[in-house]
Amino acid sequence: MAKITLNKNNFFNNLDIIARFTKTKDKIALVLKDNAYGHGLLEMAGMAQEYGVKKAVVQHCEEAKRIERFFDYILVLAEIPHAKSEKIRYTINDLHSIAKFPHATLVELKVDTGMHRNGIAMRELKEAFAKIKEQGLVLEGVFTHHRSADELSSEWFWQTDNFKKVKQEAKELAEEFGFGKLRFHSSNSAALFRNTDFSEDMARVGIAAYGCMELPHAISVEGFKPVLSLYAQKISSRKLKKGDCVGYGGTYEAHQDCVVGNFDFGYGDGFLRICSNNYKTPHARQLVGRISMDNSSFLCEDEEILIFDDALQVAKVAQTISYEVLTSLKPYIKREII
Repeated sequence: MAKITLNKNNFFNNLDIIARFTKTKDKIALVLKDNAYGHGLLEMAGMAQEYGVKKAVVQHCEEAKRIERFFDYILVLAEIPHAKSEKIRYTINDLHSIAKFPHATLVELKVDTGMHRNGIAMRELKEAFAKIKEQGLVLEGVFTHHRSADELSSEWFWQTDNFKKVKQEAKELAEEFGFGKLRFHSSNSAALFRNTDFSEDMARVGIAAYGCMELPHAISVEGFKPVLSLYAQKISSRKLKKGDCVGYGGTYEAHQDCVVGNFDFGYGDGFLRICSNNYKTPHARQLVGRISMDNSSFLCEDEEILIFDDALQVAKVAQTISYEVLTSLKPYIKREII
């Protein structure tokens, strides 16, 4: 079967770089949503714990429960719990959702500073504090998310300025409503590296930790290494004559007599079909014919091939981003830490 290897040294290298920007590993909050960006939730959580990361961010409650033993702090981004937790914090994304949270739940308030996706409006801040107090929730933090930190534009500065205003008002409201000291955070991977003097309480880092961040040259950071490599095993091979065609639709025609190997990794496993007839592996094995649901064919006789060891390279061929390449990888593919 196809398999994934996870390079611990590369992961720790990436965390070392991140820790230089956050100034301490204690401020790293590793984003583990969507099966740790396809890397494997439990595998990455275990390595993060070994490195000394104590904070994690996930999408759903079930993810949080699965990794609860690895971290001191977990933030759930997009689900309201049925019961409170001593370790898991939950995000308030909308003013009207506050009444749905169980009494005494640990919560963090997301504020929309310009992305216009999730979070309350800046003008709703005082009303949100009042509703949180009325519901008897424990407000611990206020945060936002950048929409263009990975692009060379003024929007990162504009949103940063908006969040400064939010932080100042939130501090005053926390005192007015009797909440404790609040946690503030806004930096995703790209935003962290836009800071010359990081001073927030934590940074929510995802793609940088996995070594597949892509930034414009002027703001890029050197030294990151991809963590994930994907291998496939040969199912069968065929000797083709010149003119024979391969796969559905016969979209590849052999230019000469050759051998085609058929491997156990297809679009059903996460190999984006747009790569058909348009991709070469790191070892220059050419993909031929359309990618099938469970198979893909290459011009080679190898028993095992490395499909990719850098999702950025696949993303370029697929005209997408590394996030989509990685999160498309199915959870049932075996993952091995090396």
